[in-house]
Amino acid sequence: MWKTYINAESVEQVLSILDEKKSSAKIIAGGTDLVLEMERGVRKEIDTIIDISRISGLDKIYEDQDGVIHLGPLVNHNDCVRSKLLQRKALPLVQAAWNVGSPLIRNRGTVTGNLVTASPANDTISPLMALEATLHVNKKTGSRKIPLKEFYTGVRKTILDPDEMVVDITFPALKDNEKGNYIKTALRKAQAISVVNVCVILAFKDKTITKAEITLGAVAPVIIHADSAEEYLIGKELNVDVIEQSSKLAGSAAKPIDDIRGSAKYRSYIVSVITKRALNEILLDENGKDLLQNPPILENPQANNYDKKSYGTFTSDVPIETTINGQKYLIKNGQEKTLLRLIREDAGFIGTKEGCAEGECGSCTIHMDGAAVLSCLIPAPRAHGAVITTIEGMASGKTLHPVQQAFIDEGAVQCGYCTPGFIMSAAKLLEENRSPSEIEIKHALTGNLCRCTGYYTIVKAVDNAAKRMS
Repeated sequence: MWKTYINAESVEQVLSILDEKKSSAKIIAGGTDLVLEMERGVRKEIDTIIDISRISGLDKIYEDQDGVIHLGPLVNHNDCVRSKLLQRKALPLVQAAWNVGSPLIRNRGTVTGNLVTASPANDTISPLMALEATLHVNKKTGSRKIPLKEFYTGVRKTILDPDEMVVDITFPALKDNEKGNYIKTALRKAQAISVVNVCVILAFKDKTITKAEITLGAVAPVIIHADSAEEYLIGKELNVDVIEQSSKLAGSAAKPIDDIRGSAKYRSYIVSVITKRALNEILLDENGKDLLQNPPILENPQANNYDKKSYGTFTSDVPIETTINGQKYLIKNGQEKTLLRLIREDAGFIGTKEGCAEGECGSCTIHMDGAAVLSCLIPAPRAHGAVITTIEGMASGKTLHPVQQAFIDEGAVQCGYCTPGFIMSAAKLLEENRSPSEIEIKHALTGNLCRCTGYYTIVKAVDNAAKRMS
């Protein structure tokens, strides 16, 4: 898929490579979109991948002295979900991040990647547009600031040049008199792209609306504002009648198309429905009610002693040094593969399964550097210096992991193909939460699909394993 893979050491190194390679090089952080595009031959022009995931300091979320929030380019969606700062001062972004894929996707996919991929259905673009975000972009010869509203030119098209890198995302923190809400409609509750999404942010003076932002996703080639609805809300008090009228105006702003996920007519209708819902929740102070108090992250950074400084350039003749199930491996093949194929074909751990090879089914779930991730979406050279655990490494000698034993006791296995992935996700959940509720277990397993529909016994097995471990 690629000829050269670089685990980068610094932003300066990245910019130098981009300056030299231009369109033939591409930055990767989570890779949840890029790896699929390369597997499918969409990115044939790329021969060099620059992995920035080990550059220190790029995963920060903080508020500066001017009340501006900063997101580094390695901030992933689960970082947003668990950020107390964002929960208080950028709730719609937290809601949007919570709606991205599953915990397995959220542990890899970054907010910057979601923005740069530039699909109008991507979850985080709408709230960041409503929050008036700015992208800080560097290249070897200089830098510039791009308001997010000026960043997009069409579906998957931006004004980012091939030699540029987004190094920061900034936006004003919501003030005490501001309330925001994000709602998404999709074909299922998890692992689904938006049919429509809406973000609403309102500012109040006493009870009067002084500012209104309503952004709509998946209803036009780029994220758009419902301008007439925003203008209508200014100067009014939020009540049932105002909500009804502004929701209709928002629906009329949509200019959607028919596609596989929904018709244009349906999308226009749903815009009104979820805008009304978003405004009603703000009125009733129920915005954010769907967020869990203890959301499953499936990451324990202290679980593995991995080498964060495993920099280097990988071509076909450079071996990959990694740790799998406690053993050191020097793998001389597989530099141009996914991690899933490296684990199965070169390391010989065939318990990790390939189901969809698209990040949808969770059969390939492993633990890497303390997090549960999808190995089909990770380039093999990223394993250099990493600590990896597969299903074969879960047992301790002849003693099964409590989750493995619970799966046997509860008969939580039918065809068995999905079972390794479920066990890996469940075990990581129980590392961070020894007594998860049923809804927390279900959310933790949203990235794992059982085609035999064996979910009842799977959930029961995880619950029983939790009781044993606690």
